[in-house]
Amino acid sequence: QGQVEESGGGSVAPGGSLTLSCTFTRGLFGFNGMGWFRQVPGKEREGVASLYSFGGHTEYADSVNGRFTISQDSTKNTLHLQMNNLKPEDTAIYYCAAAQFRPRSPLIGTEYDTWGRGTQVTVSS
Repeated sequence: QGQVEESGGGSVAPGGSLTLSCTFTRGLFGFNGMGWFRQVPGKEREGVASLYSFGGHTEYADSVNGRFTISQDSTKNTLHLQMNNLKPEDTAIYYCAAAQFRPRSPLIGTEYDTWGRGTQVTVSS
């Protein structure tokens, strides 16, 4: 069992919504930054959204800003990504990531040291 586990992926029609969840099996303590990334086979990994554990500062990729919302539920050791108005170009494997040290560039994957295995999101009519 990994330290972070994603769930909530699936198939949805364009314009639909999905909520991804990431459960931290050992708790959120010790992580100063968390984020969601996505990757399409053959393409580079893309930072989608990030959240600082303290202060709650968030950042979003331009491609999802206004449609996606990242949030955490500390009582349940869970990170969420609410995705609305999904588009076919949102189709990808989505990964949850966490960083012990506060990321300087929160949408850059190399800033993170703990990763989930990913969950597939498919947007298609």
